[in-house]
Order: sequence, then C-alpha cells, then structure tokens
Amino acid sequence: MQQLEVTVQTPVGLHARPAANLVQTAKAFQSDITLEKAGRKVSAKSLLSVLSLAVKSGERVSIQVNGADETDALAAISQLAANDFGEAKGVSAT
Repeated sequence: MQQLEVTVQTPVGLHARPAANLVQTAKAFQSDITLEKAGRKVSAKSLLSVLSLAVKSGERVSIQVNGADETDALAAISQLAANDFGEAKGVSAT
C-alpha cells in the first residue's frame, strides 16, 4: 500500500468538476484507491462518495492506493493533485 497526503488548493474544494477528474483518474487503475478525511474513508472511484467528504479548500486528505498498479496510480493522482485536480486557473464563465 502506498499513501499520499495532499492539501486541496482549488478555491471551492473538491466540488463536482475536480472530484469527477479524480474519480476518472482513479477508475483508470485496477488498484483500490481511497480518500480519507477526518477518519472517514471513501472510494475514490465513486463520485458521490468523494463529494460526501465535503473537502474544502485548504483541507488535507489522505489518498491510499493498494494493488498491482499502485505506483502508477499514485503517480497519476499525485500529478492531478499538483494541477489542482484539473481546475483551470484564471478562467471565468461569461
């Protein structure tokens, strides 16, 4: 098992779009991938579960990966987290 601690930096936390990006990335791997916040663990492959954690900007979450492709999965999720879970910066709807 491998683990990563990240601080969510998106302005509104893990709302629908960044959570969906995380779920899509997690589903690309066979490994079991979980998110943990305040002692509560959920599957990173379920959008409703990820959203149920209500992760706000500035909060830390633990990402745990266990399985045959855990190294690749953790690298992909780490890269996604480093890029604010795919959230575009400086873009506003008009």
